[in-house]
Amino acid sequence: MSTAPRFDIDTATFWADPYPALARMRKEAPIAFVPQLGSTLLCRRNDIFVSEKQIDVFSSHQPQGLMNRLMGHNMMRKDGAAHMAERHAIAPAVSPRAVRVHWLAQFQAHADRLIDALDPAAEIDLVRDFALPFSAECLKLITGLTNMRFEDMNAWSQAMIDGIANYTGDPAVEARCNAATSGIDAAIDDMLPVLEKHPNQSLLGVMLAGGMPMDSVRANIKLAISGGQNEPRDAIAGTVWALLLHPEQLALAVNGEVRWLQVFEEYARWISPIGMSPRRIARPWSIRDVAFEPDERVFLMFGSANRDEAYFTDPDRFDIRRDVSKSIAFGAGPHFCAGAWASRAMIADVALPTLFARLQNLRLREAESARIGGWAFRGLLNLPVTWDATRH
Repeated sequence: MSTAPRFDIDTATFWADPYPALARMRKEAPIAFVPQLGSTLLCRRNDIFVSEKQIDVFSSHQPQGLMNRLMGHNMMRKDGAAHMAERHAIAPAVSPRAVRVHWLAQFQAHADRLIDALDPAAEIDLVRDFALPFSAECLKLITGLTNMRFEDMNAWSQAMIDGIANYTGDPAVEARCNAATSGIDAAIDDMLPVLEKHPNQSLLGVMLAGGMPMDSVRANIKLAISGGQNEPRDAIAGTVWALLLHPEQLALAVNGEVRWLQVFEEYARWISPIGMSPRRIARPWSIRDVAFEPDERVFLMFGSANRDEAYFTDPDRFDIRRDVSKSIAFGAGPHFCAGAWASRAMIADVALPTLFARLQNLRLREAESARIGGWAFRGLLNLPVTWDATRH
């Protein structure tokens, strides 16, 4: 166990809103052992920014970790040459050029179709009725699992997210995760003969064409689903919510004074959809007065780093005009999110501008409040909205 001071949390309170506790940790114990999570947390941006790049110490290779055990050994849990080989293999599916050439127009088509189906007279929940299906339909394209229902894509993603964050060992959560991974394996099996006859630029297509071992193919598809569904879903709904709460900032975006990409990246700083990444200590190490022992588990708290007072003035405030260049919402080291360009296109190029262009006077529905939760993964649970008319 590390020599970090102990910091106790109430897990329910931390799930509802982790930011007050993280602010206290940054001030009082920026490297702290949290017994309720069974891990040592790094909470300051600089510690995380430096440590994430030290893969010989802060290793992603975690043979006994929940992700490996439940989802298989994917590239996120590999370091060095092994990680880079798989990252290079998937690049043709998710590079900036691939997103622009193969996916962007299809993202737009899904957004338009889903908005066409929305009825302002109904009780619309923008999470359920747009952000969730839009993210899932786009992810079906990127992964190559177009044989899945979008409802299954979302449900199986959430089950895996819950499973790999199941640090209390709830057997029901693990069972749901196992059912999800079995469903994904079956979907992959169904698509293999299709892609053999009709290769494409999807993740499944490029990994198969590149000769990646099937165990790695399966593990990396599960990785893409576990992170590729919730982050765009939560960022779309969350950014809309933040803008509707700050109408003066919404006006800046709609008028083109602030780019939609800047808006999205400020939201991802303010409420990081992926708030944490685990690491294993590979050899004895010290940061200032805290010593670590091999095989300890540490959490790099991205959500805390993105509210570090040393880098962001008034960090608890949502402000689309701020400099977000120090944000590490997509990571900081060699494990920088491989899907970042696809996510930016889905959210900043398509979802946000299309929603606000087409839904006239989009606003929160006063009769019901939006709810938000999570700390390892954080997002809106609902977003009740209404508007006056849909523009075509």
